[in-house]
Amino acid sequence: MIPVILSGGSGSRLWPLSRRAYPKQFLPLLGERSMFQQTLMRLPSSNLEAPLIIANDQHRFIVKEQLEVIGRKPRSILLEPFGRNTAPAVALAAIDIARENPEAVMLVLPADHNIDDIAPFQATLERGREAAQRGALVLFGITPSRPETGYGYIEAPASSGAADGARRVNQFIEKPDADTAAHLCQQSGYFWNSGMFMFRADSYLTELKKHSRDIYDTCLLTARSFTSDLDFTRIDPDVFEHCPDDSIDYAVMEKTDRAVVVPLDTGWSDVGSWSSLWDIHQKDTRQNAILGDACLEDARGCLVHASDKLVALLGVENLVVVDTKDALMVAHRDRVQDVKKLVGQLNRNQRSETVCHREVFRPWGSYDSIDMGNRFQVKRITVKPGESLSLQKHHHRAEHWIVVRGTAEVCRNEETFLLSENESTYIPIGAVHRLANPGKIPLELIEVQSGAYLGEDDIERLDDIYGRTGDTTEQSEPAPPVASVKA
Repeated sequence: MIPVILSGGSGSRLWPLSRRAYPKQFLPLLGERSMFQQTLMRLPSSNLEAPLIIANDQHRFIVKEQLEVIGRKPRSILLEPFGRNTAPAVALAAIDIARENPEAVMLVLPADHNIDDIAPFQATLERGREAAQRGALVLFGITPSRPETGYGYIEAPASSGAADGARRVNQFIEKPDADTAAHLCQQSGYFWNSGMFMFRADSYLTELKKHSRDIYDTCLLTARSFTSDLDFTRIDPDVFEHCPDDSIDYAVMEKTDRAVVVPLDTGWSDVGSWSSLWDIHQKDTRQNAILGDACLEDARGCLVHASDKLVALLGVENLVVVDTKDALMVAHRDRVQDVKKLVGQLNRNQRSETVCHREVFRPWGSYDSIDMGNRFQVKRITVKPGESLSLQKHHHRAEHWIVVRGTAEVCRNEETFLLSENESTYIPIGAVHRLANPGKIPLELIEVQSGAYLGEDDIERLDDIYGRTGDTTEQSEPAPPVASVKA
């Protein structure tokens, strides 16, 4: 069985914590590990091959680092230049897998789900494998625990034929209104659509070809132009852009006669909104879920996520308060499904807060813009051991570097030298320079930029150990209008 992990998406309903450049699946929302890491760590240890990861090109170094942290070596990492929904993504994975073994069983999992009970989950996977090996397209259905309007439903009445408990799908039901959801929960044979699938590679491709020929043909053509780049497999954007945008459900599962449901009862959530996080997290006696530094007085039914400063609530009910370094959101808990609309408004206003956090992560480390004003900007820069920034120069600004922890190796024009804690240096306008960490601990320094222009396009990248292009921004990641982007 080959896990195929879908780690695209922006998680906009969990804004402001989730951003386009660092979405929810890579955040430690439910423990010390990210949901992406937890998705891999809950898989069974036997009868399982290395995972195939499908990710947005913009997140490639995040994926690589998070895999390394948990000691997982992937079969491959397919990089989508842009999203085309789940049907094409899984088709590309199936084509890649079928080149070696067309009958290989694929376990398709989104990277942003929470599952409480691991043992029942792994046992259900085994039942799904039996059905998939027979040629069925398996969808894992969640036994409803409450009337839920945020999930789609599947009707799959019990049958006595299959020993693995697989039920033939009668129909798919779109996200219902409250009355319909309450009615469905009272009936037997209805399940939440989990978005988790299992099937043989050839079975999926056969049904995709039959029911969504345009997607099949375009993905087949796209797969012929796969190219390798470091540890990644790149998808040709010129071909892939012609692929229709569609989900597995619409493109295949709602049309095929080979779809079955294997019931899954494991304390599941897709962590799709702040209300779902409130459902999952431990609460106090007044039903408040508190994450971070918060003080609540006479408050009830609230969720507080305080990642930057003390948050205090007084005399309020059913609020969601999320505080980050650069944004604060306050919403009624019953309206958090509409956070996506708020993000849409911010995008129309071209606000950078939907794209990246104030602290921006790079393959070499991170930087945090802690202050800025007329003709100056101050950043806190962290460089991981053994890593280095690109060789670069600026045409409109100078930089002052002050080391506060670790050792810095500085290349400035023709000279190379080391800086220790409490030492500093100056990078003049136009100087060719590179910053590296030759030590065993993270390098932390304060950078003060000064000049007439501090925009992100005033970085000319001359050389880069990560194989990135000369563009200073990661793919489609705009930086804050005033702040510069460290390359």
